[in-house]
Amino acid sequence: MFQLRHTVSAAAAVALFALGTPEVSAQQAPASPRDSVAATIGGASVKVNYGRPSKRGREIFGGLVPYGTAWRTGANEATAFTTSKALRFGSATVPAGNYTLFTLPAQDGKWQLIINKQTGQWGTAYDAKQDLVRIPMTVSQTSAPVEQMQITVTAAGNGGELAVLWDRTKAVAAFTVAP
Repeated sequence: MFQLRHTVSAAAAVALFALGTPEVSAQQAPASPRDSVAATIGGASVKVNYGRPSKRGREIFGGLVPYGTAWRTGANEATAFTTSKALRFGSATVPAGNYTLFTLPAQDGKWQLIINKQTGQWGTAYDAKQDLVRIPMTVSQTSAPVEQMQITVTAAGNGGELAVLWDRTKAVAAFTVAP
């Protein structure tokens, strides 16, 4: 009988140890974890590092993210954008370098991607005087809600697309690698 209790006590101790201390088990994953995307398109290395907020039942565009106000395009720290070669978004050229992305959502669907020269700031520290360019985006509805915001960089046509997907919205800015 003693042997059985000892075995049960040892098993209980191992189970408690596996659960960790209260400090460790109390830690949770961040509500808006950092993520990154990288692609090589036309010889250009394009990278984006951003916070991924979740919908969690909230109204996103026109609610959590107001229309007509520059949005940090993610959560927490500013969204970092890097390109190793100059990119052309329509008639606007973005030289190789490091930037911050903001988005200007509009209720009428005429969104703009803002490429800002200031880097390393908290996401809500927006200085419009530092804007390099504002690029029109093509906005459409997704077939299903996107719970956790996502940024993609993919090859398309003779260049690529940078897309922001969240809730039922997909906003896209097409680009080519400048000669």
